[in-house]
Amino acid sequence: MNLAGSYTLCPGMTPSIHGHRPVLGHGILGRLLRGQQGALVERTLGQVFTLCAHAHRRTARLALNAAHPRQETPLPIEPPVFLWLETARDHLRSIAMDWPQRQTGREAEPEPLDWLRSCPISLRVVARETQEKQAWDALGQLRHWLEDHLLGEPLDRWFTHHHEPEALGLWCRVHAANLFPAKTLHTWYAMARELVPATRPLDVLDANPAQQFTAMNDMAQAMLGSAHFVQYPTWLGQCAETGPWTRLRYRHKSGTAIPTAWTRLSARWIELLEIAAIQPPGPVEHLPPLLASGAQYLGEGQAIAWCEMARGLLLHWVQLDELGRVQDYRVLAPTEWNFHPDGALAQTLSSLPAHDTQSAWALAAAFDACVACQVSAPAPSEETHA
Repeated sequence: MNLAGSYTLCPGMTPSIHGHRPVLGHGILGRLLRGQQGALVERTLGQVFTLCAHAHRRTARLALNAAHPRQETPLPIEPPVFLWLETARDHLRSIAMDWPQRQTGREAEPEPLDWLRSCPISLRVVARETQEKQAWDALGQLRHWLEDHLLGEPLDRWFTHHHEPEALGLWCRVHAANLFPAKTLHTWYAMARELVPATRPLDVLDANPAQQFTAMNDMAQAMLGSAHFVQYPTWLGQCAETGPWTRLRYRHKSGTAIPTAWTRLSARWIELLEIAAIQPPGPVEHLPPLLASGAQYLGEGQAIAWCEMARGLLLHWVQLDELGRVQDYRVLAPTEWNFHPDGALAQTLSSLPAHDTQSAWALAAAFDACVACQVSAPAPSEETHA
């Protein structure tokens, strides 16, 4: 069995999304981790979820510490700069490796990667800075590389003129001829603006601690209540979506613009730049609330933890025994929200013409599965249901 799983998108069909990740269902992950404790749990999760391993390791540590609050030596939680740097790496990897494939449906040619030759951070999953100063240095090098080689101006000046989705679209048109990320986004721009999936952000996180406590407790009960919930999740009885455009920091942002596929695509590029713009705080400065993470004790060795990472909100639930060993463990990742067979992506795919694979690939990039994803057009004789 392929535990990693995959998804196939079928424009013009109902259902329009086929696939899932077997490792999340039927208690497989809980059995895999049963009896493990401490650092071994996070290492195992990092091996299972290799693409976003850093986020799973962080969330596992938060969950284990919260579930076993009286342990003598809790697992150390890395400073936020590590999460920011690894999220930037994930965004850059997706832009460089996934976006070209999702424009054509074929493997990218070597030439488009030339623009990355001088990039100061490695895109390899195994590459990790181990010291906080190293992480800050790497983030600073990324900022200077973006300013010098891609943007041609300081980030703060760029944000003044190009931060909003429509302004970014104009910038991409101007630079499409000589800058690969701009060319890729420009190719999608006109089409993605016309794709308007229904929007229901996953609003589990909240700036109000009491409201967030209640929401997280309800989410934990939902994860525990059904073995299939983490593969086909709903929130308050409805499908929801999660991604950079649904961050907690945007929750009360003013504006009436309806989010499109372009909104979702541009949010990934904008967040890469926002992360690169962060600089080490001075004596009286505070680090920005860019990506939320935390954990909540639920009683008797049980906890839920969360982490906003590249593809959206990641949730871990754990039940430990009296010795701190895993009895059960469940993971709810962004892909299962966004690629739900009844979700906004699925509904939008069903409404497309049957052979509109180009729009389907743009939607695949906008919602960004963390496993293999392909688009399949129906044979001429197949019946379609728009």
